[in-house]
This record gives sequence, structure tokens and C-alpha cells, in this order.
Amino acid sequence: MMRVGLIGCGNISDIYLRNQPHFRNYRIVAVADLVHEAAKARAAEFDVEAMSVDAMMARGDIDTILNLTIPSAHAPLALQAIACGKHVYQEKPLATSLADGQAVLDAAKAAGVRVACAPDTILGPSIQTARMLIAEDRIGQIITGSASMMTHGMEARHPNPDFFFKAGGGPVLDMGPYYISTLVHLLGPVVSVEARGLIGFKERVITAPSAPRFGEAIRVETFTTLQGLLQFTAGAQIAFSFSWDVWKHNQAPMELHGALGSLRLPDPNFFGGTVELAIPGQPVEIIQTATMPFGQPNFPDATSMPGLPTAIYGTLANYRGLGLEDMAVAINEKRPHVASADTAQHVLQVLLGIVEAATDRKSVAIAASPDQVKARLRELA
Repeated sequence: MMRVGLIGCGNISDIYLRNQPHFRNYRIVAVADLVHEAAKARAAEFDVEAMSVDAMMARGDIDTILNLTIPSAHAPLALQAIACGKHVYQEKPLATSLADGQAVLDAAKAAGVRVACAPDTILGPSIQTARMLIAEDRIGQIITGSASMMTHGMEARHPNPDFFFKAGGGPVLDMGPYYISTLVHLLGPVVSVEARGLIGFKERVITAPSAPRFGEAIRVETFTTLQGLLQFTAGAQIAFSFSWDVWKHNQAPMELHGALGSLRLPDPNFFGGTVELAIPGQPVEIIQTATMPFGQPNFPDATSMPGLPTAIYGTLANYRGLGLEDMAVAINEKRPHVASADTAQHVLQVLLGIVEAATDRKSVAIAASPDQVKARLRELA
């Protein structure tokens, strides 16, 4: 049984702690946060121990750190945990710079420990069903497609949304990992990216009901809309739109179009949903994943998210922690885990490439191997 210490007791920690009964190969035994009162509150809610970050790192009976801090703290805390001989599973992105991401990879290799990185939604039945259909050549060679994530930002949902609108934030680095990880998992590495970006609103007003600074304005310092094109080494070209400036839309989260047919995928931020397979001359095949493992809707729930419209409860499959379970099993079986840090580093390069392409209005090449990543780091130094 892998014993896990959780660092970062913000919003996302609730679902990881709430999902523990679904998994058999790890147990979260302690929580920590820079704000100790937040750790004490989570500890009391889920009957675990609250401690400081340094005390957790020093604990010999905690072998893995679950890093749920803000993105700028991902790499520093991962490096601290690795130096203490601990495995790491952390929320996306792997880091906020390629240099920091590579430092985590190098440190883990030297220490002989594992590093895994969200999203683990790639392990869910919707994406795995799509992967199976592609592997079976049901839609043929993929030619083109689209990925769309468009909402009106985080200020109405997160009690402390400032970091979403600062450097290192924005819809690409925050939500892009779900879409890019899914595409890489299905299509392979990205070779280049083109993009354009803009700031839709210069200020955002915090309107999340639980926000301690309700009504306060935040100055926006990063792109809130980015659109462009991903070129994959396998030949596919995928258009993307990531925006926090949209009130309502009807675009599918993801579509893939091949020589023999098309696939429509549900929101890759979650594990389940409906997959649609369209083959010329045949009725569209609707594949429901709600009866598959980790596809049953369980989120949101009234206990952790009170005050939502009743119809919203229990409509989504949210099994965060599945990637941590897979890493625990993979360590025992001496096999690679699926949500690998190597893939997360490639995804990070794509995400940063999108921002770079939008900033400089140019095409950005993406390295597809660790050696190419290191060569690009030398170019950027």
C-alpha cells in the first residue's frame, strides 16, 4: 500500500480525498498546506493527519507526495520531494518552464523515483474507447480535427482566482493540458504549433459565492483567448480554440476526422461521457461510457458543492486519483505508469509553444524526444 502525503488543501484536494474509497493501492495519510488552518480543516473533514510541508517531507513512512499546489510551486515542491527520496504525483502542468520541467525529470531519474503528472482523465473510459477505435483503424488515418475549450473564466467559480490571470496562467496552461494530453495520447507527438492570442477583458471581477474578496477586480496579465493549429508528427492537423471570453457556445470539445470516418469526444476534463463514431453510409454509433469502470457519473455532489442547481448534481464522471492508483500498481508491477512525466514535459512544451507562437506571431517547432527537448532548452537559454 502506497502511503501518500497531500500538499495543497485548496479546491482540488476535495475530490482526491473524496475519491479514495475507489482505489485500493494507495492511501492519503496526511495533508499539508502553507496555510496550516486549511490543512487542519481538510484533516478534520477526512480523518487524516495535518502537518507542515517540511514535516511531511521528513516522514519516512510517507513514500509519495501528491502535489496539488498552484503551478508555480509544482517544480520546487517536486524537487524537494525527490531529494527526500519520495515519488511524486502532481497536478498539471508539470512546471511553468521547460527548464524546471527538465530539472524534475533529471532529478527523478538520478534518485530512482517515479514522477507522474495529471491529467489522468486519459485513463477514463471515454478517451480509452476513442484510443481503441483508432487502434482498430475504425476511422483510418486521422487527417484533421478540432479541440475547443470555451467558457467565461474562473472568477465566478474559484474563491482565489488571481493566479489564473497572471503570467503562467490563462486557459492554455490551466485547461490546455486536458486537451493536449488527450491529443498526444491518441495521435502521438506534436511537431509544430501556430497561434494568435488576445486579452478579452482587461479586468475580472471575483464573483464566486465563497470568495473572501467577492466583488474585487483582478487585472488580467495573460492571454484569455488563444486560437491556432497543431501539426502532429503523424500528419494530422488539429485546430484549437481555448478561451475564457465566451458566454455560451455549441462546439464539441473534440472531433477527429479520418480517412474512413469521424469521432466526437466528450470533455477531456472528465473521465466519462459519450463517444460518437460516424462511418459513411452507417448510422452514427453512440457509445455510452456510464456503465464502464470509472465512467459512472459521480460529480458534482451536494456535500462538497452545495448551492448548485439540482439538475447538475451527478452528471459527470470525476475519478481524479486514478493516475496515482495506476502509478502505485505500476511500481509494484515494475512497468511504466501511464500519466508519465516525459509526456507531461512534451505537453508543457506544446502549451508554452502556443503562448510563444501567439506572443511572437510565428510558428514554433516542438521537440518530440527528450534529446530534442534538451537541445531546445539550450536554444532558449
